[in-house]
Amino acid sequence: MRVLVIDTALGLCTAGMFEVQNGSVRPLGLRSEAMTKGHSERLGGLARDAVAEAGGFDALDRIAVTVGPGSFTGLRVGLSFAQGLGAALGLPVIGVSTLDALAASVEATSVAALIDARRGQVYARFWRDGVAAGPPEALSLEQAAAQVTALGAGATLVGTGAPLLAGTAPGLVIDDRPGAAPEALARLAASLDPAAAPPSPLYLRAPDATPPTRLPGQPRAATPA
Repeated sequence: MRVLVIDTALGLCTAGMFEVQNGSVRPLGLRSEAMTKGHSERLGGLARDAVAEAGGFDALDRIAVTVGPGSFTGLRVGLSFAQGLGAALGLPVIGVSTLDALAASVEATSVAALIDARRGQVYARFWRDGVAAGPPEALSLEQAAAQVTALGAGATLVGTGAPLLAGTAPGLVIDDRPGAAPEALARLAASLDPAAAPPSPLYLRAPDATPPTRLPGQPRAATPA
């Protein structure tokens, strides 16, 4: 199976084509740049170059895109691009959780996938003995620390939120990579049922921006005396 992966959820802008067979992943063409903004300007060119290196869209079976949690703007860019390309090529588009992809990027059975959500929070999901212990959540640092402690010594913390909890317990392995390994994304996407993994954004917290309270030109409400 050939999979084109798109990842703009965190600090990377990645496009890559991979061949996945029996769990083995072979890169065919890959482009990735570190960035926290500007994905919309770079994604198209990176995807074009990765696909050209892979020999074109021939035999491409599906497209995978990270759906979050992550940057609101980055997610919209990646999802729009992947869905537009999928519609043009008549291919299924698979949505992959950023946290699941981060966890799949490391070789460990006890894993905390952690994304720095600012304001004293992390987006988190935990795995014990290779099995997810619950759904993705937005947690305070104190709540996340309790979950990390329950994983025990030797657990791996992966993602941008990993350094925030590095001192929680002894013997933790810290992997603060800025995004998921594209190979992990391809492997997950090849294993997922398109009907069960739609390319819909996963938001665990409301956006910081709020809608305006009045229209342009509309007078402000009178202040009670």
